Amino acid sequence: MNAGASLSHPSLPSWRELYKAALFETNHEKLPERIADAEGAIVARARELFASSADTIEEDQALDDALYALRALQSCVSRQTAAA
Repeated sequence: MNAGASLSHPSLPSWRELYKAALFETNHEKLPERIADAEGAIVARARELFASSADTIEEDQALDDALYALRALQSCVSRQTAAA
């Protein structure tokens, strides 16, 4: 199984795929939904890792970094919406 794939739903997009989709979304109307989808997948993956006994420090850090970036992106989107 690749890093970032869901243990309970391997057919669903990985958190990394959803994260990239949010980062590279060009349609401003779809962006909030993409961000929410990615955040949900990141939180779900973090919970899976918390419940596992494996050493996952690298992926834990990647999840933290991705969540931080998504929140920064959301902040930019919110500011653009307020300014418009």
